[in-house]
Amino acid sequence: MTEDPLTGQKPPEHQVRLGQRPRTRRDVPAKVLWIGVWLVFLSSPVGDLVGGHHTARATLAGSLGLAAFVGVYLALVFRNMGRSFAPRTVVGLIAVLAVLAPVLAYTLGSAWLGLFVYLSVACGATLPVRASYWAIPATAALMYLVGLHSNEKEARGLLLLVVLIGFAMVGVGQLVRTTIELRKARATVAQLAANEERLRLARDLHDLLGHSLSLITLKSELAGRMLPDHPDKAAQQVADIEQVSRQALVDVREAVTGYRRPRLAAELAGAQVALTAAGVVAEVPAEPDLAGVPGEAESALAWALREAVTNVVRHSGADRCVVRLLRRQTLDGPVLELSVEDSGSGGSGKGPGNGLTGLTERLEKAGGSLEAGRVGHGFRLVARVPMAAGADIGSGA
Repeated sequence: MTEDPLTGQKPPEHQVRLGQRPRTRRDVPAKVLWIGVWLVFLSSPVGDLVGGHHTARATLAGSLGLAAFVGVYLALVFRNMGRSFAPRTVVGLIAVLAVLAPVLAYTLGSAWLGLFVYLSVACGATLPVRASYWAIPATAALMYLVGLHSNEKEARGLLLLVVLIGFAMVGVGQLVRTTIELRKARATVAQLAANEERLRLARDLHDLLGHSLSLITLKSELAGRMLPDHPDKAAQQVADIEQVSRQALVDVREAVTGYRRPRLAAELAGAQVALTAAGVVAEVPAEPDLAGVPGEAESALAWALREAVTNVVRHSGADRCVVRLLRRQTLDGPVLELSVEDSGSGGSGKGPGNGLTGLTERLEKAGGSLEAGRVGHGFRLVARVPMAAGADIGSGA
């Protein structure tokens, strides 16, 4: 039994949903009962056959005709109610009902006029709304014309019933179609939510592991070069590798559970360590003033700093990097701006990589923006996030 995509709960075993095919054999009798409950109105034709009012040949022909009518009616409504309109199948079956009903009612008497009720129900439940608007009145008119041959009074009494029940089934059919569309929409929303969560996890893992693995690679190279002449310094690099690896494992676990929100101050300290280990002369602000900066905005800037430093270390070939954190007043309000500028090439890619693409999406969710490109003989990344209203705006780094 499948779960509801939003509530996560399983529907009851005995529940038969509107507009859905039976899921198990146990659902079939319930579905047949729900649709065939109207067959109780066949008591008049059945009573007419049992009452011996006709010859044996007429009784046999009437029994076969009634069985064929009921079979076609159940097949039509059971398989097509509330579903997408299938012109050939639906129109063909309705045409069979439209032939059987008047033939039986005309030849066997007024007791068979009730068959037009089922013809009206079939038109209302399976035809498109516009087609039902003329098919139901046409059914009532045909019933009245046939009734003039046998019992005009009874035909007049059934006239309103045929029209009302037919249009009532139009509403039921629309309800079933709406229910089906709503169920599909809920499934789509659930799928989009799952895709968004997978995208969030992919961004987090890329940012986390890209930075940590780059630092581990650098320190491993340093340890290898120091090992012959400076084993004590090589041992320190190995210890740093162990610490970075443990921290990366913790970060990945927190990212998977969805509770991780990086802090900008910690990322600035980590950036200083990573750039220094890569042999890049770094200028990084020590203790940023984050008063009035929302937590989501700070987290977005922290991710931006991590991605920028990772790119500097891995791709740029720079020997100098300057990180600035500025408060600015713009036409849209106060913003906090993070600028990372290096003297390298900015990488060899022809377009933005996965990191910058994911970073742009992350900043946009926080109401910010990202700019990245070559400046003079280097590369600069600028990330901006909005600050809380009323925050004190300064201009210092």
